[in-house]
Amino acid sequence: MSGTSSTLRAPVRLPTEEEVHLAAESSRLLAACIGKGEQARLRLIDGDADVNVPVSAIHMLVDILSEMARGNAISLVPVHAELTTQQAADLLNVSRPYLVKQLEAGKIPFHKTGRHRRIRFDDLMAYKVEVDAQCRRIADDLTAEAQELGLGY
Repeated sequence: MSGTSSTLRAPVRLPTEEEVHLAAESSRLLAACIGKGEQARLRLIDGDADVNVPVSAIHMLVDILSEMARGNAISLVPVHAELTTQQAADLLNVSRPYLVKQLEAGKIPFHKTGRHRRIRFDDLMAYKVEVDAQCRRIADDLTAEAQELGLGY
């Protein structure tokens, strides 16, 4: 997990105004050039080299550039990364004690490395999807009830 933890702990740096404009332009140009095959060839002018890249990676690059163009910071986390409880809590925007309660209640799979709990990123995201869907259902139910009661929603 050494590479993963440094990725997750890297300081957040928002793109500069110049980077936002450059990302917007390069995202648009790159998206227009994506072929239909499984790989594409990129030419790097600075290095005068051709690089074969999976088209799926180019799609990811377009997504990264699009987010940068919106002024957002980007962090990449491998799907199989193992997170500490603090990293997982930070990603869910909850407190660490709350997350630990969810783990101990069996709502999120985890394992222990020595005394420390570790959560797989994909398990954490599956939990997040489930909680988000549950929140949407509850909001829909509340909206429907408010409409039935004529509360102006």
